[in-house]
Amino acid sequence: MKNPVYLFLLLALGLVVTSYKWVTASNSSTQELTSMPSSTIEDIMTRTSVRSYTSQEVTSEQIDTLLRAAMAAPTAGNKQPWRFVVINDKSILDTIAANFPTMTMASKAPVAVIMCGDTTATFPGNGRDYWIQDVSAASENLLLAAHAIDLGAVWCGIYPQMERVEQFSQMLHLPAEIIPMACICIGHPSGQMTPKDKWHPEYVHYNTWGSGITE
Repeated sequence: MKNPVYLFLLLALGLVVTSYKWVTASNSSTQELTSMPSSTIEDIMTRTSVRSYTSQEVTSEQIDTLLRAAMAAPTAGNKQPWRFVVINDKSILDTIAANFPTMTMASKAPVAVIMCGDTTATFPGNGRDYWIQDVSAASENLLLAAHAIDLGAVWCGIYPQMERVEQFSQMLHLPAEIIPMACICIGHPSGQMTPKDKWHPEYVHYNTWGSGITE
């Protein structure tokens, strides 16, 4: 029979080695996590408007991802007044490009999403216009999702330019209660875009106006 003291020392040594390996691996994983940039923050900071696209199509799965992201946006009272018209008909995209000088990229985009608000699905009275905030939040979600899956997109305003609202409503046969707010053109970027630096500390105030940003 082997010396029990000898066996005890072997077990103790094995425990020390195992513990050291576990601590080392744990510290390494922690360092990797703390040094890894947040992909969400990175997507926000690097997203930019993309107006030029390749001929590659945007798949139905990608469109589904974008719409799911849009519908995950915050919404006042959970009313969810957003409605979407997905356009992949080349003739309609060409019509948009031909009739709206700020949307000429639509003719090159494989798909566009018209972001709409349903005025019957929001609050009554003065709360009616919360749909604008809700659809805007959905639009930003869609833009960020497009960037996250390596697509490019640009937000083209419709509402509150009432002439544009009327033209889109007629073109898309929208019901009276549905207001088109924006046209988001989407495609695979044809080149590398550099995001703008929009950080202006002078725009920030704390507690009262004019206090300025604190260091």
